[in-house]
Amino acid sequence: MGKRLIVAEKPSVARDIARVLGASQRGEGFLSGEHDIVTWAIGHLVSLKEPEELDEKYKRWRSADLPILPQQMELKVLPKTRSQFSVVKKLLNSKEIENVVCATDSGREGELIFRYIYEMAGCKKPFERLWISSMTDEAIRAGFAALKPGANYDALYESARCRSEADWLVGMNASRAFTLRYDVLLSVGRVQTPTLQMLVKRRLEIDRFVSEPYYTVHADFGDYQGIWVNQENDKRIPDETAAQSIVNKVKGRKAYVKTAQSEDKKDLAPQLYDLTTLQREASSMLGFTADKTLKTAQSLYEKHKLITYPRTDSRYLSHDMGPSVKKALYSLEGEHAELAAPLLQKPIPQPKRIFDDAKLTDHHAIIPTGKKANFSTLSADEAKLFDLVARRLIAAFYPPYLYKATKVITECEDERFQSNGTVVIDEGFKKVYQNMQAKRKSKADTEETSLPPLHENDERTVKKASVKKEQTKPPKEHTDASLLSEMEHAGRRIEDEELREQMKGCSLGTPATRAAIIERLISVGYARRKGRQIMATEKGVRLIEAVPAEIASPETTGRWEQALEKIAHGQGDGERFLEGIRRLSGFLTEYAISSAPDVAFEKEERRGKGRKRSSGKTLDIPCPVCRQGKITENEKAFGCSHWREGCKFTIWKDSVSKVGGPELNDKIVCALLRSEDGDLKGSTGVLHYHNGYVTFTPKQNKHETQSGN
Repeated sequence: MGKRLIVAEKPSVARDIARVLGASQRGEGFLSGEHDIVTWAIGHLVSLKEPEELDEKYKRWRSADLPILPQQMELKVLPKTRSQFSVVKKLLNSKEIENVVCATDSGREGELIFRYIYEMAGCKKPFERLWISSMTDEAIRAGFAALKPGANYDALYESARCRSEADWLVGMNASRAFTLRYDVLLSVGRVQTPTLQMLVKRRLEIDRFVSEPYYTVHADFGDYQGIWVNQENDKRIPDETAAQSIVNKVKGRKAYVKTAQSEDKKDLAPQLYDLTTLQREASSMLGFTADKTLKTAQSLYEKHKLITYPRTDSRYLSHDMGPSVKKALYSLEGEHAELAAPLLQKPIPQPKRIFDDAKLTDHHAIIPTGKKANFSTLSADEAKLFDLVARRLIAAFYPPYLYKATKVITECEDERFQSNGTVVIDEGFKKVYQNMQAKRKSKADTEETSLPPLHENDERTVKKASVKKEQTKPPKEHTDASLLSEMEHAGRRIEDEELREQMKGCSLGTPATRAAIIERLISVGYARRKGRQIMATEKGVRLIEAVPAEIASPETTGRWEQALEKIAHGQGDGERFLEGIRRLSGFLTEYAISSAPDVAFEKEERRGKGRKRSSGKTLDIPCPVCRQGKITENEKAFGCSHWREGCKFTIWKDSVSKVGGPELNDKIVCALLRSEDGDLKGSTGVLHYHNGYVTFTPKQNKHETQSGN
């Protein structure tokens, strides 16, 4: 009887599976036992060929060769892991092996890794799929007891293949086309460019924001305070004199409670974590980047086996997981155990906010596995993240946070003052977070304070009144938390109501890929971090200025992700999807070559091991177009420092050298723009500047050739 071959995604996972199956004999790149052989990939062993591997002519980047649209995408073995691929290929085709188990990660990317290896190895043997959400021994045994035919996951593979080929087609073609157009290395991607657009949009909103002063009036009634509001409940007063007149009017005068309204409110316990929610909260509460959260969670899952599969987009559990939840709660220790104790005194309830089979995706929400945590073996980051996951499981079963919200309007001399207060009735789930350094915040957590018992017509005296000067504030820069939220809800900010409804549920990337997309934007120089903030760089802003909406629009990519999701569930046509991607790739290359706007990127030169970006400089001369900014210079052109505010002034350095004139430099441009009549005479002819254009008349024939900005 032949043996069974299990192909895992990583060596660490393979070792765990081998131990459970009793495959303890070591081989070169595999572990074997009486009935099973366990081998592994090292992430991707196989990928799509690069253009130059399809045809040598693509080694040179030329516009004439674009778009590159292979009828059949070809695979290659990655050189760095060729030896391990050889091991896996030999085992897959070995006569000793009777059947195969795909044990790569239970998701779209894991499916792609195995199928590419299987195809590249030329294997025709039947295979089954191991699908687990936890790396505990118990979960591995249960998974092998419930193996499913590999064909059940053909639709998931089709979705993964379409994603891989779409990223190749758009990335290879658009990156080459725009790099050639602007003579600077540019990376354009199906998901990364729309994500960059979100960062650029926020940066421009901040850059264009003009802060304005306003004034507020505060009144002290002795045992409570209030802030002045008009009939529309707006507290802002544009004029300081008007604000001071209110102070003078009410100071020391009698005031009366006009209305005192109290409303019982509640905040429901939070839902369980999916990966994106965990990344957002780890960013807000722990200062983790999305990438750090994913890597830490993956370690807790694979290495320590303390949490379930982290790359999930579900926040629900199946109804048959009641015993797993109970086991997880019983396994908790220390403060976690104290908080879980009240829940274990009665049967675990199954509210629809937690248990809902209809809302499960490929995996359930992230929860502890039930294995006892040995905190001495955890890093500080692992301990903090496990703490978040454990508290979330506990909090999900706690009662709501109950409070009484009070709103009081006090009138004095026909002026209205508003006071808000809260009275906590039941801490509910917030007890779970009381001892955390970064306390959980909800809509009830504002600067509101407790108010004394107040009733209509109660009388007070305005003890003090004062004016406070304040400033309107620009939008905040994105953080990992806010950018992840924008990526998850790509269609949320669409103004068109009908389109917004169609885009409901559309997202950029998947929970498993969003962290890598953010890090990619930073690595290619389109974005940078400053503390917890992520902001677009000038290169990123320029790229969004250069590319068309068809690739920069989050809505477009959101629709693609929606289509890929349908394909994964057997409801979409993969070839039709890829045909649309091919058309887009053709459009992008044509646009870059013939329609892309003049955008001045800073020249980038490779020096030594790293790439050094040449620094632009500002000339001490006002912009002749907008009269607001100063002239700036980079490697290719002169522009205006107020380009983000919409000024289009641009003079290309080679704009007249093409027709026999000089290569423009800072001295020539300054002299030309400072000349009274817009003319500058030189040894070869005359330069003219008029309405944003530089032209050149050669000395010999006075012929004028125009070059526009």
